[in-house]
Formats: sequence, structure tokens, C-alpha cells
Amino acid sequence: MTHPDMTRRTLLSSSAAFGLGAALPALAQGGQPQIHVLKDPNCGCCTAWNDILKADGFQVTTETSFGTALSRYKIENGIPIEMVSCHTGRIDGYMIEGHVPAADIRRLLRERPDAVGLAVPGMPYGSPGMGPEDRREAYDVHLIRRDGTTEIFSSYPAA
Repeated sequence: MTHPDMTRRTLLSSSAAFGLGAALPALAQGGQPQIHVLKDPNCGCCTAWNDILKADGFQVTTETSFGTALSRYKIENGIPIEMVSCHTGRIDGYMIEGHVPAADIRRLLRERPDAVGLAVPGMPYGSPGMGPEDRREAYDVHLIRRDGTTEIFSSYPAA
């Protein structure tokens, strides 16, 4: 059995075909980031946050979760108790807790820190999904490190 010699043209063509094949799933999905959100089915602010992410180009899927099951999910995925909010998302290996702005999620995905994810603890008024931004109270977005410590990722002053 003989093997044809690998030419530069063959190598380049094969590499291009492989690259295109690897990119096709992203192209088919429009290249939009996908986030899966666990939330209480009766929570209107969670739905509002999902709608904001969709309007910003995210593909959002949701799953209903209640009380202790949702709390357990948060803790098992590295969300410290003091960072807890109402809904929890997972995107590209990161956890997103609460009303985190879309711009901060995109920055997280761009910078790719070694971290659990981001959190906006509680439900600050004027954060995405929690009322008008022009009347917001000051709040911080926290980066949750793998050891459970946190640091300020971004800050939003009161309007």
C-alpha cells in the first residue's frame, strides 16, 4: 500500500476544512453565548433578567427549581452563602448568581479568570431585572474565587 506525499496544499486544505468543521456548531447557533438558568417559577425579576440577557444576544434556557433544591445547587456549585441571590445561571463553566449585568458576563467570558463565577448578592434595586436603572442603588458585582473568597469585579454607583 502506498501513501501519497503530503503537500503543503493538502495540509492547508485539510487544516482549513478542520477549522471550518470545528466552527460550524457556533455558526449554527449564531455564535451567541448560551446560559442555563435555574429559577423559582413565580419570580418575576428572574424572568426580567432572562429577557434582558436575551435582548443582549444570549441564548437563555431556564429550569424550574424550588427552595432547598435551588439552595443546594448554589452551594454545590461554589456560591458562598453571603453571595446568594434569587436565580443561578451556568455559562461556559462559570456560575452567575443574581442580577449580574450582561456586560460583566461578557467580560468574564473574555478574560476567563480561574474562578467559580460572578455574583450580585441580594436583589439591589435598579440592577438588571430589578427596576429602572436610572433610580438604581449602588451595588457591586463580585468575582467568586475557587477557594470561596470574593473580590469586586465591577461597581455600579447609585443613579
